[in-house]
Amino acid sequence: MTRQVSFTRLEQAQLPGFRERLDRAESPDEVRRFFAETMATLLADALGSAGAVRHDDVALMPDATEGYVLAPPVRALPGFADIWRDSDLPRIAGDFARLAVKRHRHLAGNPERTEAKTRHKDGKR
Repeated sequence: MTRQVSFTRLEQAQLPGFRERLDRAESPDEVRRFFAETMATLLADALGSAGAVRHDDVALMPDATEGYVLAPPVRALPGFADIWRDSDLPRIAGDFARLAVKRHRHLAGNPERTEAKTRHKDGKR
């Protein structure tokens, strides 16, 4: 029997800031960027190697089964396969992706409202 490793501590450290950033997101592109940045940080922390995962190594994919895609270089990192298989990281990534996909779809479904908010902030009418 393998030992299950928990990264709940890392999840709890990232979650409040992630939710706040999603709430402030004004476009689907911002949601994608926030997800990628947060997941890159979380995965690098889990691997114990700062900078091992770049934000362009993780992509929010609302139409994908899991809601996200990890680039092949991430999956090839030393120790990644063991950590991914023997921990709660897949669940955590899925939870973060579900939050981001929900916000992404909301913003993508209301582009006029998003554009109006952006124009109002820029002082245009």
